[in-house]
Amino acid sequence: MPRTEDRAGDGAAHQPGRPAGAPLLIRLRGIRPSLSPAEDRVAEIVLADARRAAGLTISELASAASTSETTVLRFCRRLGLPGYPQLRLALAEESAQPRSLSRGDTDISASDTVDDIIAKVAFTDASAVEETAQGLDRDALTAAAAAIARAGRVDVYGIGASAIVGTDLQQKLHRIGVVAFAWNDPHIALTSATLLRKGDVAVGISHSGTTAETIEALAAARSNGATTVAITNFPVSRLAEGADIILATAARETSLRSGATASRIAALTVVDCLYIAVAQRNLRKARKAVAETREAVAGHHLPD
Repeated sequence: MPRTEDRAGDGAAHQPGRPAGAPLLIRLRGIRPSLSPAEDRVAEIVLADARRAAGLTISELASAASTSETTVLRFCRRLGLPGYPQLRLALAEESAQPRSLSRGDTDISASDTVDDIIAKVAFTDASAVEETAQGLDRDALTAAAAAIARAGRVDVYGIGASAIVGTDLQQKLHRIGVVAFAWNDPHIALTSATLLRKGDVAVGISHSGTTAETIEALAAARSNGATTVAITNFPVSRLAEGADIILATAARETSLRSGATASRIAALTVVDCLYIAVAQRNLRKARKAVAETREAVAGHHLPD
């Protein structure tokens, strides 16, 4: 399975679940939970204002983050960059892009008008879709689609908001004839995972990648020989560690947890891409199945 590793220090590798050319700020948000406290302070400054950070010398950035130049260099290597000049260049290029607003620009304040709220929510959601598409590993998507298309059975695990995404994936796969089940009860998920075998596929969905119940179910499925797929915003998370294939989203968090909406939209984008990639592998069969299932429920729609 295509599982690329993020080996800090070699300057050439890229994150698991991300293509080699994924935007730097997307990669940074993805690895942030794994950073040391000192590295995270550097990340905070970079993410708050990439344009300003690009203009700082290494000494100035280290001072602003209350850390050392050595930590800044280590931070660069965590992103697969050989040194600080490459970080400044990448930040300058990305901050010039139209959607490169800081987290503060999209956070909700007490003084915001309804128009402000709509604009910020729309921006956050649109960014989640756009950046997820940019950062989605094409090889991983292809491998996941191939595994699902030939699977005897597909289990999907998700808790809370991720359960909504899991149900959507199950429904889409079912419409094209893939035997799929979505479980949001931890006990039933574990029971089902225990019955999976080689040739089956288990998909675990968790924005944070730290949902214990989803991690446990995916681990059980993997131990029984199933191919495991993780859909998460953090490709170096515990959930990702237990997956053969990682499909990474790129949703931004805010203080009011709009990640609970933006993360869902980002994950649904991955689900849509995965569903279409599976359907494309046998397009004639998929189109026939969709037409037949649409006809089956046609009588339950009221006439105009």
